[in-house]
Amino acid sequence: MSEQPPKKITNNSAASQRKRLLERLHQGPINTFEITAELGICQPAARICELRGQGHPIQTHLGELVDPFGYRHEKSATYYLGGTTTEFHA
Repeated sequence: MSEQPPKKITNNSAASQRKRLLERLHQGPINTFEITAELGICQPAARICELRGQGHPIQTHLGELVDPFGYRHEKSATYYLGGTTTEFHA
């Protein structure tokens, strides 16, 4: 993905967070650290759960990720829309 300047978030309601997250998922996989940094969502799993409850086919890949501070996290979630990725490569 190309680097774009972050958009100013003017509405951080749960509905607005779900909208931003779903729009971003249509662009490709995104992990929990990226969701927080790019989209300003502090509880990504809650928004994912809500979107799944609305019928969106969101898949989860658990793997090791390194956070922005260099710490390794096992079983960190990367989310993607089912049907848009035939095989996930971490």
